[in-house]
Amino acid sequence: MIELKSAAEVDACAAAGKIVADVLTAVRGHAAPGVPTAELDALAADLIADAGARPSFLGYHPSWAPVPYPGVIITSVNDAVVHGIPGRRRLRAGDLLSVDLAVHLDGWCADAAFSTLVGGGAPHDAALIETTERALAAGVAAAVAGARMGDVAHAIGRVARGAGYGLLAHHGGHGVGRSMHEAPSVPNEGRPGRGLPLRPGLVLALEPMLLAGGADAYRHDGDGWTIRSADGSRAAHAEHTIAITEDAPRVLTAGRPSD
Repeated sequence: MIELKSAAEVDACAAAGKIVADVLTAVRGHAAPGVPTAELDALAADLIADAGARPSFLGYHPSWAPVPYPGVIITSVNDAVVHGIPGRRRLRAGDLLSVDLAVHLDGWCADAAFSTLVGGGAPHDAALIETTERALAAGVAAAVAGARMGDVAHAIGRVARGAGYGLLAHHGGHGVGRSMHEAPSVPNEGRPGRGLPLRPGLVLALEPMLLAGGADAYRHDGDGWTIRSADGSRAAHAEHTIAITEDAPRVLTAGRPSD
């Protein structure tokens, strides 16, 4: 069931979104060569606790996963697209790091992600990240009252495909609110003028996931969580939680890296 949020409920999601943005900014600032991804996770855990919120990923156990998710943040490196688990791996100069985070505050959730190059990197990797951010921005701009979900999906997909990148198959954005994942799904490719009408009060997480190799295929690691590009090419991920309003879309996670 799709739930439209009241103005007060949108504000509650925005309060969670500010924490998400602040924590992601701190994590990005701490990501450097030699830093273990588990250290980034510990930093995020401390900041979330200090803010009086709780991490939405920790203990999350969808039906397809073999075990509950063991981290606070998601850290996906290089060919890992999404769902990478923080651990002992130390970041290296030139790594393409994607970090995803959702938190709950007073029963309401927000979700966002960014990608960055650790210690600088290759121009083609920077272009991949920049295009992923442009795809997200295009999707946000299309998310206006009276439009349809296909308009958002088409805006995202047009940027990604136009640059020659793949889009992670069978994955996309989602509704957000009381739960981290709610109806409706938000595809990253579609036909304009089709799909669900966008109405004020709809809160969505838009999240393009681009693959540098141009293909959409993926594989799972043995941990059952980490998703990698099937061809080993690098990937980037960008995400915002937004609300449809009577006017322009409202970004509830504004202030996260790359804004």
